[in-house]
Amino acid sequence: MANPIEFETERLLLRQWTPADREPFAALNADARVMEFFPALLTRAESDAIADRCESLIRERGWGFWAAELKASREFIGFVGLHTPAAALPFSPCVEIGWRLSFSHWGQGLASEAARGALRVGFMTLGLQEIVSFTAVKNVRSRAVMERLQMCESGTFEHPQVPEDSSLRLHCLYRLPRAHYGA
Repeated sequence: MANPIEFETERLLLRQWTPADREPFAALNADARVMEFFPALLTRAESDAIADRCESLIRERGWGFWAAELKASREFIGFVGLHTPAAALPFSPCVEIGWRLSFSHWGQGLASEAARGALRVGFMTLGLQEIVSFTAVKNVRSRAVMERLQMCESGTFEHPQVPEDSSLRLHCLYRLPRAHYGA
């Protein structure tokens, strides 16, 4: 069991998950706008299983996909953080940066703000040599966040966990080596 890393940005607290996060997390995972670039909406049980896994990984390693909370209102708005994908990806092993925020909090720069903090933890605290990110090629919003983070596009791949007949199977990969990270 590791000491959990938690950090703040100007507007957000990135922290360990709590039981109170489960309901709003399930709501965002059932929102077709949020899940547009995922193969399916999630049931409450599927959503809770992801939250449980995120909480467990932070407890074990000290880091992961942190719960994102607005400091001003204490509202849970989704997750942002670092993760080691379990899927056998063409560029594995790796640590990815990812985010999923409730639709009402899109367009405010919160994903970029929190992701910058997660990159800082990854490179400065954990000493990672590279952090990657990936999404469906069609997901221009997430790709824009990756570009704002100064990540470089590095080709495409077929995601093995997306059905072969899905228009979401083709993913793009972005990379950020530690040498190009500017804190």
